[in-house]
Amino acid sequence: MSSNSNISKSSESNFKLNKNAEAHILVIRLSALGDVAMLAPVLRVVSETYPKLKITLLTRAFFAPIFNNITNVTIYEADVNGEHKGVFGLSSLAKDLRDLGVDAVADMHDVLRSNVLRSVFYFYGIPFKQINKGRAEKKALTTANNKIFKQLKSTHQRYSDVFTELGYPIDLSLHKFPEKQKISPNTREITGTNPLKWIGIAPFAQHDSKVYPLDLMAEVLSQLNQAGKIQIFLFGGGKKETKQLEGLAANHEHVISLAGKLKFTEELALISNLDAMVSMDSGNAHLAAMYGIPVISLWGVTHPYTGFTPFNQPIENSILPDLYKYSQIPTSIYGNKVPAGYEDVMRSITPETVVLKINQVLGI
Repeated sequence: MSSNSNISKSSESNFKLNKNAEAHILVIRLSALGDVAMLAPVLRVVSETYPKLKITLLTRAFFAPIFNNITNVTIYEADVNGEHKGVFGLSSLAKDLRDLGVDAVADMHDVLRSNVLRSVFYFYGIPFKQINKGRAEKKALTTANNKIFKQLKSTHQRYSDVFTELGYPIDLSLHKFPEKQKISPNTREITGTNPLKWIGIAPFAQHDSKVYPLDLMAEVLSQLNQAGKIQIFLFGGGKKETKQLEGLAANHEHVISLAGKLKFTEELALISNLDAMVSMDSGNAHLAAMYGIPVISLWGVTHPYTGFTPFNQPIENSILPDLYKYSQIPTSIYGNKVPAGYEDVMRSITPETVVLKINQVLGI
């Protein structure tokens, strides 16, 4: 997955000029979890390619642990609901960031907040490049009529392209995954030390259209538990999800719900030690992928062609609904548009299909 094939001669020249340049780049990505996690592999490659480049990442405080141990990346916490709220708050934020000595800005979000920042940085004379989200081609992919059904550029590559525009092209195929993180004593008390294969299962997503029905997921867990070869950890949060996960884990010897039991940093460390992650088209898929963990992703009314396949994961690990019966898929980019009759697309994915793919990935 190399961006260099699309680099112009001018960009190649910039590559040589900037290889050892000492510059300060501000990167903006405020949300959401999956989109922020997809940025991590890109910043690793940027840091490795340009070791003298200083990167400040503007994001929410909660996301900071995602970027631990990435050289030369410093987190600047965005308090968009407090100190940095509204136009005046964002203008003050831009001034503070300018005073850090920022030489250029890479906006990986392109939303109202980042556009306000862009206008202020423009006033300061600081170069500002934005992600091309490919809105027109995504609309063509998700329309019901005259759909143009083709693979779109990955979000990781779109992030990479912003650095190319700033004169810092990278080759994502050179990415090196980090080592497994050390599991905390608190986590170890929950996981135990059994010799089974460890997999995570994250059955929820922001929209119901991307959630595998819980009765079918219960059957998946039952089949995996009966085999006795896999230790399963359920990921999720919130009062409702916690209760549902506890219900799924009940009466299964090898199924543990982690909801409400670990800090985010502890969850990340555990994810880095998994043998595989089963996730919907949601944030946990990208958290696992950024550590090089095999990810089995289940898709509802969205589709991998939208560009949100987890980093460096084979398309064969994406389990899709019956596309002959539900030919309008993808109906939206984020799963927020569900045509009549498409409410149960996930039910066309059988538990046996999911279990088979898990066993294949784990080599069982």
